[in-house]
Amino acid sequence: MVEAVVGALQFEPNDQSATQKDFNQMNRQSSPTRFWQSLFHVGRASALRLIPIVACVYLAATSPAHAADPPPPDAQSDSKTNQETTQDDNVAESASLPKLLRSVEGISQYELDNGVQILLFPDESKEVVTVNMTVFVGSRHEGYGEAGMAHLLEHMLFKGTPTHPTVPKSLTERGARFNGTTWMDRTNYYETLPASEDNLEFAVNLEADRLVNSFIRGEDLASEMTVVRNEFERGENSPTRVLMQRMESAAYDWHNYGKSTIGNQSDIERVPVIKLREFYRKFYRPDNVMVIVAGKFDPDHALSTIQAAFGPLVVPNKPINETYTVEPPKDGERTVVLRRVGDVQAVGANYHIPAGSHPDYAAVKALTVVLGDEPSGRLYKAMVETKIASSVYAMAYGFREPGLLMALAEVPKDNSLEQARVKLIEVLEDSWDENPITEAEVERAKSQILKQRDMASADTDRIAVTLSDWAAQGDWRLYFLYRDQVEALTVEQVRAAAKKYLVRNNRTVGLFIPSEESERVSIPESPDLNVVLKDYRGREAVAAGESFDPDPNVIEKRVLRGDLVGGIKYALLPKKTRGDSVSLKMTIRFGTPTSLKDKMGAVELLGLLMARGTTKLTYQELQDEYTRLKADVSIYTLMGLLNVDVKTKQENLPKVIELIGDVIKTPLLDEHEFELIRQQAVTSLQQSKTEPNALAPRKVQQLLSPYPKDDIRYVMTIDEEIAMYEAATTEQVRNLHAEYLGNQAGELAVVGNFEPAEIIKSVKTQLEGWTTDQPYVRIDRPAHPDVPGQVVTINTPDKSNALLYSSEQYALSDLDPEYAALTLGNFVLGGGSLSSRLADRVRQQEGLSYGVRSGLSPRPKDDRVDLTLYAITNPDNKDKLMKVIREEVDRLIADGVTPQELEAAKQSYLQAARISRTGDASLASMLLMSMFTDRTMSAVAEQEQQVRDATIDQVNAAIKKYIDPDKLVTAIAGDFKE
Repeated sequence: MVEAVVGALQFEPNDQSATQKDFNQMNRQSSPTRFWQSLFHVGRASALRLIPIVACVYLAATSPAHAADPPPPDAQSDSKTNQETTQDDNVAESASLPKLLRSVEGISQYELDNGVQILLFPDESKEVVTVNMTVFVGSRHEGYGEAGMAHLLEHMLFKGTPTHPTVPKSLTERGARFNGTTWMDRTNYYETLPASEDNLEFAVNLEADRLVNSFIRGEDLASEMTVVRNEFERGENSPTRVLMQRMESAAYDWHNYGKSTIGNQSDIERVPVIKLREFYRKFYRPDNVMVIVAGKFDPDHALSTIQAAFGPLVVPNKPINETYTVEPPKDGERTVVLRRVGDVQAVGANYHIPAGSHPDYAAVKALTVVLGDEPSGRLYKAMVETKIASSVYAMAYGFREPGLLMALAEVPKDNSLEQARVKLIEVLEDSWDENPITEAEVERAKSQILKQRDMASADTDRIAVTLSDWAAQGDWRLYFLYRDQVEALTVEQVRAAAKKYLVRNNRTVGLFIPSEESERVSIPESPDLNVVLKDYRGREAVAAGESFDPDPNVIEKRVLRGDLVGGIKYALLPKKTRGDSVSLKMTIRFGTPTSLKDKMGAVELLGLLMARGTTKLTYQELQDEYTRLKADVSIYTLMGLLNVDVKTKQENLPKVIELIGDVIKTPLLDEHEFELIRQQAVTSLQQSKTEPNALAPRKVQQLLSPYPKDDIRYVMTIDEEIAMYEAATTEQVRNLHAEYLGNQAGELAVVGNFEPAEIIKSVKTQLEGWTTDQPYVRIDRPAHPDVPGQVVTINTPDKSNALLYSSEQYALSDLDPEYAALTLGNFVLGGGSLSSRLADRVRQQEGLSYGVRSGLSPRPKDDRVDLTLYAITNPDNKDKLMKVIREEVDRLIADGVTPQELEAAKQSYLQAARISRTGDASLASMLLMSMFTDRTMSAVAEQEQQVRDATIDQVNAAIKKYIDPDKLVTAIAGDFKE
């Protein structure tokens, strides 16, 4: 995956710097639930069940690799020849206009004469357009010696064409969010840009161009190979991730689904560029792609644009041969063992299941909820509530051909792994006749699956990518058919699936034991979709939202502001949204730096425990209510802050507000649930004791926070934080809630479809009379610009990926024009995705890192700005990485930015900021912070005007004044054997 998200001028609701917050979330700075939520972008602690093992590039945290192997002798000349012949041979006269094949629920399918498939999904509610090109090739199509080639090729398509020589730069300059991902059955490339005909034409022409005209040069492969290898090494850092890959590999005898998408290290390192070009020419062709356009656009213009760009492409004479390997029936259980450095144990089991297009797949997905849900899941009740394991997960992959159901459990190091293995298998292969799945379990599973789908359907750009996954499974209409199958699911179907697939001889884990007789388990093949979908019509399209102008001054004119009750302020932005969705965010501020400093364990656990039931509703009943009301709810606490985050539908919002009122005012605060949460927190911290991504940022934060241990701002060591949790008690949490929480200070922001008067009344009813005698005083965190620069090395044995994390602080207001100038300077240095200087030098040229980035984060209340720089690398490349980064920082200070770089940075930065305001949740966060800082959206407009007005002299002066490489506080963690 190649991902690029360009940051915008906005504030963090919890008054943390953006970069620090990212790493706090990544490394579970405050709770295991939030760690899993941030890492896998789902709403529950059981998030791991949704992880696809996708070979991915995430540019906000980076890692270099070994030095590049020399390119083949013919690399340069051959790549030129390839380009010339590709341009000549792949273009022909365009034929007739696209043919409409069918329309389902607002989505229309067309097809060009050369086989290019087209899906159009207009949505007027957002000022953005997403263009997605899916190529139907993934790791399933790779042959001997080609493991990882589909993913490597995905990287190479960002290296340019003659027409688009710098793809990342071209996309960044237009403020695009862009990405490329590789999976088992497909590779896709997509970009989301501000909605305009020019941007749509640019994106469509870019995708058509790189489909057949990408360079695929030897010199690019030499550098990108090390980047991909670095990505491979990053995955090797996670024992749980590696265990999942080993289990998949052991589960398959012949099928390529047993091979990781990231590939085999030797194939990644040794693939000849000629072989990569052959793979490219074989699969990257017009009759093997689907182009999806979603968002705000004119359908006729989109069709004519796609026709003009893709229509002339010629289909090669040689057809693509379909894969035909069928995995044989399983006739015995298997075992795989992984031994690596770490502090937390894990056990898992997987079972072969049908393809995503098979009717049984819906029943299997329901099984994952019945088994792995928290707190209703059978695995959770049997293993977590009994403290055999700290966390459990269950997931099922939807592939074009038969895939896997997988269950995993994390086990504290002092617990018995064998006991956990026995209990895991016992639950998974339960006597389903004696302990049958109930109607309530199936209805809960259906509701959760449909709720998640319904909430995701509000974002057209997400739907565009989702449709590509279903198309890769056989047909995009499976997106709707799967919904129908879930809705029609019966308890008998789920019971039958459990009895058929969750059996010993279909299992991968444990020991092999000869059986008395054969117990073969045959998995049905994928159905004939031409028959299944022949007369499928779907339903009416989801209601569309309004056309919304994301200009900050225009937004401010629509915002309703006022005082709600006590010290709570509100900012409301009613607008028509797709699917009548509403985003609500509320903060309750409490305590003082003095009153909270000996209560941090209780503070960190309070929000998580509040979310686990009220005096009226158990944890399970509360989750069932959220599901019934189609509400995603997140509640957590940090130092002096209770945060409530809600996404739901207009019709359910008053009921959800009433429910939230019960949660925050009358939580159950159960002793048993407290012990479960504490165990999860301690287990997660123990696991992070050997993780570079946890240790390096924490060390830098400690050095830049020179406070004594009795100061609430002191940054603890991992062992100190474990001790803090272990010392916390339920009584402390209950006292904290009873004495400190009330309506004395906070903010409420709501964006979406709602009636303002109704919402004000509903929230006011819940918060009136909820008072406290304890005062609120904000915990300030001023800049420490005088902390001396230093480099700390942290050795983490058996971790093949190292993290460099570096930071310094400035006493600077984000409203000062110098901040706008410094922002642009940082954008050129390392904030502009793959087009930044650091990314170009460290990744593109040297091949040292999978990703490298710098960030600038303001703290408005403290008049403080943090500069942060981070990169991942192979430990052997530590010194070279640091040298190259220092050279680029020194060059920026000495030479400054160029006029071309400055203009490109302005355009990209401002367009990305505009895109960020098209999301309702993002808007709600901005409104929250505007209230906290006593500002309006006009401050955002002022900042952006300062960016527009910044001169090259101002930018270069700000760089020289503030960026000092000798004052960077740096920590680098990895396996440094010497």
